[in-house]
Amino acid sequence: MSIPILDTHQHLIYPGKYPYSWTDSLPPLKGNAFHIEDYLTLTKGSGITRTIFMEASPDDPHWRDETQFVYELSEQPNAIIEGVIANCRPESPSGFEAYIESVQHPKLVGFRRILHTMPDDLSQSDHFATNIRLLEKYNLTFDLCFRADQLPIARDLAQKCPEVQFILDHCGVPDIANNETDPWRDHIAQIAALPNVACKISGVLAYCAEGNTTTEAVRPYVEHCIESFGWNRVVWGSDWPVCNTRSDLPTWVQISREIVANADMSDQEKLFHKNAERIYLKK
Repeated sequence: MSIPILDTHQHLIYPGKYPYSWTDSLPPLKGNAFHIEDYLTLTKGSGITRTIFMEASPDDPHWRDETQFVYELSEQPNAIIEGVIANCRPESPSGFEAYIESVQHPKLVGFRRILHTMPDDLSQSDHFATNIRLLEKYNLTFDLCFRADQLPIARDLAQKCPEVQFILDHCGVPDIANNETDPWRDHIAQIAALPNVACKISGVLAYCAEGNTTTEAVRPYVEHCIESFGWNRVVWGSDWPVCNTRSDLPTWVQISREIVANADMSDQEKLFHKNAERIYLKK
């Protein structure tokens, strides 16, 4: 019997409600809807039994409304949304704690600010770090969304906030299409040395060359992350529907299971659900 999966990185896109301009350059996503019903249908029989919604970055100012909308979706029968990671703006000159308070909900587990498309200095200010440190008070996480070349910046932020639990998204966004491993490998090892950072095994199929979304293509990157962070600090995410830009969710589930097939069952359980239960759901 397959180990059940808690998907820690699932987006929902409702273009009938909000604009998502970031999808304009991604033909498989542009203008298309990816609703909770679609996700439930797609994952039936996959082993995915629970999910954590990851903010889907609707355009300003709609990202503020998205969180409440997903809370409502999560209360539908059989929605399987156990947690919500909300959008935020820690660079705001004031009001960040008031914003945290405004989105409080039993299913709020953390925040993310898209940073891989923003200027490097956005997250490097003392003000940004001061606001992120507020998350410790609320026992909330922060997902690190940085490119491979920005990993030293991500590490600096996590180092400034030692009491906050960080999760590095998408294995640190390696350039798999061009088979680049350096300096990504060293940067992963350096950020993994911080005990308050975990790694999300997710997103990597989107960085493969078109037509080469294979186990062999991503295995070295996934295995390096698991080796660097250890089995107690890795979680699994589908990155649906962004995974559709190169492959699809069922393929990523299959590849993930293949990569760790020889690991102890207890370690596979940590990757696929137990660590996420502890890190995000506090169970």
